[in-house]
Amino acid sequence: MAGPEDRAAGQAIAKTKAGKTSKPAAKPPRAWQRMLSGRRLDLLNPTPMDIEIEDIAHGLARVARWNGQTEGDWAFSVAQHSVMVEALVVETTPGLSVSWRLAALLHDASEYVVGDMISPFKTAIGYDYKALEGRLQAAIHLRFGLPAEVPEAIRRKIKQADLQGAYLEATQIAGFSAVEARKLWGAPPKVRVAGPFDATPMPPEAAKAAFLKRFRALTAAM
Repeated sequence: MAGPEDRAAGQAIAKTKAGKTSKPAAKPPRAWQRMLSGRRLDLLNPTPMDIEIEDIAHGLARVARWNGQTEGDWAFSVAQHSVMVEALVVETTPGLSVSWRLAALLHDASEYVVGDMISPFKTAIGYDYKALEGRLQAAIHLRFGLPAEVPEAIRRKIKQADLQGAYLEATQIAGFSAVEARKLWGAPPKVRVAGPFDATPMPPEAAKAAFLKRFRALTAAM
């Protein structure tokens, strides 16, 4: 049996070979976020089981569009924007199925975790950010009975409504002229500025309630 001297000699040899005392492996950085529902959502490997609509609505109602550079007593939230986009999809494509209307409502749902980064910043970050956002969006779709990726034709319709929503917001509350907005987001939608097309910012709880109301109506109709 090795005595204390032998163990000490062995440790000295190990240190000499390594050049330094070995250190325990560092823990990987935390990539999950705890939600108010109690779920732990892993951003690198999101699963549908870790997603709850209440968490999404709560988060989106507190995420500001336009980096908060809007008029009014409240930030214009992604939740309110999402309700507007779903309404715009109905205006541009009246016969669109309920499933694709739900996809329109959820088109920015991943932002309840990653936030609403302005388009130039997303471009600067590049593919890795888009890939992370895409995985999270796919998990959200699967959680609520939608395909992981919507068909390209539907994606274009939702994108068109998204751009129209940006035009309405830009000209109503973000300080853009109609000429500037048309250059950046295209022609304005032919809608009356009222109801969901009124970009007057809502308080967070009201925006959350409006988002959940549309979600529940659409899922009940599916």
